[in-house]
Amino acid sequence: VGPFIFFDQFGPITMKAGQGQDVRPHPHIGLSTVTWLFDGKMFHRDSLGSEQQIAPGELNWMTAGKGIVHSERSPISDRAQDRKIGGIQSWLALPKAHEDTLPAFEHVAREQLPRFNDGLRDVTIIAGTLYGASAPTKTFSDLFYADVTLQRGGRIALPPEHLERGIYIVEGNVDIS
Repeated sequence: VGPFIFFDQFGPITMKAGQGQDVRPHPHIGLSTVTWLFDGKMFHRDSLGSEQQIAPGELNWMTAGKGIVHSERSPISDRAQDRKIGGIQSWLALPKAHEDTLPAFEHVAREQLPRFNDGLRDVTIIAGTLYGASAPTKTFSDLFYADVTLQRGGRIALPPEHLERGIYIVEGNVDIS
């Protein structure tokens, strides 16, 4: 869908004390990875020297460009107790003109992401522009990516200017009209 080429929901699972989710160092080229958590924490480390913990509501955006190596692991401090972990990692293809861009890493705190909540809809804009608000992440494609929680009776319209749009339901169900 648009620049999104891979979409992986991990969890929700309960990690027992002493266990960790450990994605060992591995390379990427020509794309960006987006990590968004619902539960738990992860620790990102990469060949640029970035070291960043991420928690729910925060965003890790890594642009691989001409090449980067990274790992994602459960923080050592969290391994002492049982805990839930779950989230989504997406990959976005870089446009041909930007495939060899320099690698970069961005962490965006919860407070920096545009959000609105009217009681029926809770929307956090993760990347791109939606409803006139833009996330601070640097994207190379025209897109929007949002985390939306709807209460019973809540509705949301997707912007018509994007030909390709996708909805992924993490929990519950929706009617589309």
